[in-house]
Amino acid sequence: MSARGEFSSRLGFVLAAAGSAVGLGNIWGFPTQVASNGGAAFVMMYILLAFVLAYPVLMAELLIGRATQSNMVDALGKISGSFIGKATGIWGCITVSLILAFYAIVAGWMIAFALQALTNIFQWQAMSQWLISFSDSRNLIFCAFFVVLTALIVTGGVSKGIERWSVRLMPTLFLIVLLLIGYVMTLDGAMQGLKVYLLPDFSKVLNPDLLISAMGQAFFSMSLGVGTMLVYGSYVSKKEKLPSLGASVALVDIAVAILAGLLIIPAMYVALHNGVEIFSESGELIAGDTLIFTVLPALFETMGSVGNFVALAFFILMTIAAVTSSISMLEVPVAYVVESRGVKRRAAVWLIALGIFVCSAIIALNFEALFGLVIAATTQYSQPLLGLMLCIFAGWVWNRNEILKELRHSDEQAAQGMFWKIWPWYVRFVCPVIIILMFYRSF
Repeated sequence: MSARGEFSSRLGFVLAAAGSAVGLGNIWGFPTQVASNGGAAFVMMYILLAFVLAYPVLMAELLIGRATQSNMVDALGKISGSFIGKATGIWGCITVSLILAFYAIVAGWMIAFALQALTNIFQWQAMSQWLISFSDSRNLIFCAFFVVLTALIVTGGVSKGIERWSVRLMPTLFLIVLLLIGYVMTLDGAMQGLKVYLLPDFSKVLNPDLLISAMGQAFFSMSLGVGTMLVYGSYVSKKEKLPSLGASVALVDIAVAILAGLLIIPAMYVALHNGVEIFSESGELIAGDTLIFTVLPALFETMGSVGNFVALAFFILMTIAAVTSSISMLEVPVAYVVESRGVKRRAAVWLIALGIFVCSAIIALNFEALFGLVIAATTQYSQPLLGLMLCIFAGWVWNRNEILKELRHSDEQAAQGMFWKIWPWYVRFVCPVIIILMFYRSF
């Protein structure tokens, strides 16, 4: 096993990488995008674009990581042989740290709402009201709790921290989703939501807005562009076949997104049946934080005493999704500080976690001015540009013979495989064009 640390099993890597990809966006963003963009027609385009766009970029990150056995900064420096590569890596570390800073605030809300379900069960009304009220004290306390939870897992390293918890948390996530789907489907209104989700409207398939939405969902839902998959790839054994490993990660991520839709959309129509408003003024289904923290809690209230247990299960689910993503995000700067700066892992984890919490506190205390700004700067602009840079490095800068050599570690016949015949051209030409188009349309 590598001195840097290494995933001990194929399953451990797949669950850890899929956990990184499966975040809050899969559960609250994907379902409403599906319902608003042609139902199953959007799902079909999402799956297609996940493999046309996201999978090639995912493979670029995994290949760069495993070939260099390095953190993001050193890995891009090695394959580029210039300062530009290292600068891009530092840019990625800063971006992922800022994403984690606002992500920790939202994850803290998830924990607070989960606890609120418990306080409702015990009828602690004053505490219950504080937990769901927007305040600086609540935001900072639960943000700090989430950051500490993330740091505790990452201090364990690759196999004893990230992998150990991923193989526990991801099956738990699947189990909770399936149990909630089973319960929601028994409620009035669920079948109407299921029809909206599953029946395709093929007239929207070639709608530019649908295609751009599907592109963005495929790209961002797999946690691409910020180095998480690159760093995880650096911990993969040379014996593993990366193309099939990457496909497994993509399939698990897609499966969770689709299952989330089977939960959220029927639940929204159950809420509508129970008198809860689920449409915005423009006539579109409510999405994002309003869906999670307003619409669904209102639904849970209409369920009577059982609603508290459903709410508890749902917000535990959301917290698990947040944790599996946050540990991969924290690992990106930690790997750099440990390997390039010679800092011990435990010290590096807590120093970086403290720095991220300080950023979170600044955002939380200046919420109106900074929260939306940081989200837009990182996810709307920085992340796709980083993805474009990774495509340029993998497709144009990195020597093709070195890439093939890396693939041959686990497959002597790699040069004759379909992956090698298609992937280099996709990552060189198709992916950059799609990312540029996606970035252009975001303005």
